[in-house]
Amino acid sequence: MNSFPATGVVRSVCPFDCPDTCGLHVTLENGKVTAVTGDPDHPVTRGAICNKVRQLPDRVHHPERLLTPMRRVGPKGTLRFEPIGWDEAYNEIIGNMKTIIREHGADAILPYSFYGNMGILNAEGMDRRFFHRLGASRLARTICNAAGSKGYSYTMGGSIGIDPEETVHTKLFLIWGCNLVSTNMHQTMLATEARKNGARIVHIDVHRNRTSSWADDFILVRPGSDAALALGIMHILIRDGLVDEAFVKEHTVGYEELAAEASVYPPSVYPPSVVSELTGVPESKIEELASLYGRTTPSFIRIGNGLQHHDNGGMVIRAISCLPALTGQWAVVGGGAMKGNSWYSRINHRALERPDLLPDRSVRTINMNQLGEALTELEKPVRMLFVYNSNPAVVAPDQTKVREGLLRDDLYTVTHDLFLTDTCKFADLVLPATSHLENLDLYGSYWHLYLQLGKPILPPAGESKSNFTLFKELALRMGFEPELFDITEEQMIREALDSKLNPLLEGITFEALSERHWMKAGDGRRHPIQGELPTPSGKIELYSKSMQRAGLSPVPTFTPLAEPETYPFLLTTGPNHSYINSTFANQAKLQKLEKTPTLHMHEEDAEKLGLSDGELVLVRNDRGEARLTLKLGMDVLPGVLVTQGLWWDDEGTGRSPVNALTPQRLSDMGGGATFFSNRVEVVKL
Repeated sequence: MNSFPATGVVRSVCPFDCPDTCGLHVTLENGKVTAVTGDPDHPVTRGAICNKVRQLPDRVHHPERLLTPMRRVGPKGTLRFEPIGWDEAYNEIIGNMKTIIREHGADAILPYSFYGNMGILNAEGMDRRFFHRLGASRLARTICNAAGSKGYSYTMGGSIGIDPEETVHTKLFLIWGCNLVSTNMHQTMLATEARKNGARIVHIDVHRNRTSSWADDFILVRPGSDAALALGIMHILIRDGLVDEAFVKEHTVGYEELAAEASVYPPSVYPPSVVSELTGVPESKIEELASLYGRTTPSFIRIGNGLQHHDNGGMVIRAISCLPALTGQWAVVGGGAMKGNSWYSRINHRALERPDLLPDRSVRTINMNQLGEALTELEKPVRMLFVYNSNPAVVAPDQTKVREGLLRDDLYTVTHDLFLTDTCKFADLVLPATSHLENLDLYGSYWHLYLQLGKPILPPAGESKSNFTLFKELALRMGFEPELFDITEEQMIREALDSKLNPLLEGITFEALSERHWMKAGDGRRHPIQGELPTPSGKIELYSKSMQRAGLSPVPTFTPLAEPETYPFLLTTGPNHSYINSTFANQAKLQKLEKTPTLHMHEEDAEKLGLSDGELVLVRNDRGEARLTLKLGMDVLPGVLVTQGLWWDDEGTGRSPVNALTPQRLSDMGGGATFFSNRVEVVKL
């Protein structure tokens, strides 16, 4: 039995889908969380945390927290449930699973999850093992970073970037497609430290936001045109002799082919005049940016997530990731780039997830971005949907079709969550989930290089269960092998920490983490230039034969967005400051800070349409519609709209999810989402 501290300050880890993975101090009084602050001893996050996570006491002890299993008693689309016990819930789930398997096959069951909890056991451990053993349809979890990770890996071989702790030495920060202040605050802190030593910070984005105000310079770019801007910079670097030829010769392959694409000779595709037309960035600004980048050492590019959410998103990241090689920045402390850093602390996923348990290795895979199509159009329908760590009725694209599918009478849906989310409206059974403060789990980061152990500091609230416990108990009730499923969290963490698979984990053990709380992958060894990269050539690949075999251009190129120009505006649906996707959107303090869903529009566009600041408007296309409040100015280019945050439904205000507007199309690589390649019209109400 666990013993929990009733009063005092204890260590924890932030579990949310954010790069920073902060160390936390949690204050307990009589068994209740009263405050959450940063752990000042953490080597990277150093005691600072965002306002979202400061509100964790309200989330953990929220009056609407689910505390018992609930069964539907009203029609789908409502929140009419009755409480039941776990035995009854388990019997219902297993009975339905066995019936569906017998009548339709195990692939008629589909898990749907993402990273509402970033703990490795509760996000990608026992759940994956269970559904593999069951033989369910596989889910391609590609809604966030798939396209960009694939594009970056074609260049670097994996999610291998600069150690963020090195960025205090950087002299030029290019923050590209990332609202850093809202989504990666500790990189902002490190950049601020570098700025005190003379660093310059340039922000490139489709929307003037908090990061733009903090940066030294801001470049406003048209959505989906970033690959053209990167190629335009390459063109000038080559033209002006700013390429580090010695580095390129020793550490890259394919420079000649790349140089031909960005050629300075007629008929060059990417001179500043053409790039300016494609991107909306003035020629003088392109020239200035390229010269600044080519002449400043060390320089660092922080590549954001939003860039990849386009039809051409993988190639956008691929193009930007080639820039540091041309100027030799990888050889300099404080130089290089970063899209993500999960390569450093990669764990033994095969041991955790056990894909070898699949009865049929060719079982179908369903892309999570196409849930609407999966629930409404598949020849062999999904009969059971099991949702956890996600809220697809808000976060999945093409919401009208998603909700149409969720309303099917012949679809049995189970959700496992802390709250009655919008997805629960469509569920037949709702199961209460623990918070991360009630779990033992292992945490990595896709930004810094530290692994951390989070220990339970509270007992499970009510009758709630962790994902680990839920799928373990389901497996045992299904009669699955005890040696695979009747195990502890500690055993699974030990399986994950396999240094034979990843030498950078050498010395990082369960015992060491229990004592030290966090440990750095690689123990300070510098990458990626020291030693071979995990690319086919072992070098940075400016020309990729793997891309050519996949039917893609082997060198970076620009392709326009695929969305037909039926509607006049490009709409980008980025994150806001106070929510993480739809997480925290039900907390009153944070709702009050965000006020209302807004739509940023250029004042020239508003004048043409006869619209005024603060006016409620209807945004619509063939997929759906949303009501948003206008915010006018020059924070976006003409013809571009931006709205931020995923808000839960609010029938009182008529608020509906903005993903009613977004497409289910997949990106150019990785099967990623294309949320931002979206066209709409704006109608006066």
